[in-house]
Amino acid sequence: MNRRTWMSRISGLIAVSSVPIGSAGAASAFPLAKSKQEWKKLLPADAYHVLFEEGTEPPGSSPFNAEKRVGTFICTACNQPLFDSVHKYESGTGWPSFWQPLPGAVDTSTDFKLVLPRTEYHCSRCGGHHGHVFNDGPRPTGKRYCNNGVALRFIAKAEALPPLRT
Repeated sequence: MNRRTWMSRISGLIAVSSVPIGSAGAASAFPLAKSKQEWKKLLPADAYHVLFEEGTEPPGSSPFNAEKRVGTFICTACNQPLFDSVHKYESGTGWPSFWQPLPGAVDTSTDFKLVLPRTEYHCSRCGGHHGHVFNDGPRPTGKRYCNNGVALRFIAKAEALPPLRT
């Protein structure tokens, strides 16, 4: 393979890496559509970066790694319930991890940001990026939903869930 062919293939991968594949699609495909400027006004900078610029928080930085109470983890952006605490487990990765989301709570797409394809997941309501799904989780699903803590809020079982953001 010559240099020109190699550069052409790399350019193609870079172009493809920015196109979501799967049900996540464009922001307008989600029931709650807000502009990036609206989300920026509503969210802390670190949460906005993860949710709408597909950033990643440093491993080990989330207080949710040690969260053991019974309750529900919701999307920081729109308040949609995403995970039940009974599905949380210690993955040893440094990020809160779950073996199963709530039904219909997340959509997936494929990203090529690290060249190899990964399954990225988003809140199915607002499209906020939460993390990636891996096939190295515990039974019964064998999945690991590796979540950025700043993209989540925890609501203890005794508390009422907040209303969905409009």
